[in-house]
Amino acid sequence: MLRLDYLSCVLTIASTILVGRRCWEGWALAAVNSVIVCFIGLRTGQLGFIPANVFCMVMSTVNLRAWRKSSILSLRSGDFQFGAEIAIRDEPVDR
Repeated sequence: MLRLDYLSCVLTIASTILVGRRCWEGWALAAVNSVIVCFIGLRTGQLGFIPANVFCMVMSTVNLRAWRKSSILSLRSGDFQFGAEIAIRDEPVDR
């Protein structure tokens, strides 16, 4: 049987590390983890977990969209940031 509490623990650690490294995938993992915690709350009758994790899912979605949008805009403008995807250019960039 799959232990959702252990899976949630691994997802929490992984998402925290990824967000700390400024990777947008961390926010996606955090949202998935919030769904799992809501399911655990329903299954165990600990309904207090549900409102907090619905809020976390919303915040993860907002942050994910903001980070992806910021990353895409940075690549288009040539303003590269730490943690942004790498773009390869044929011509040198003068600054």
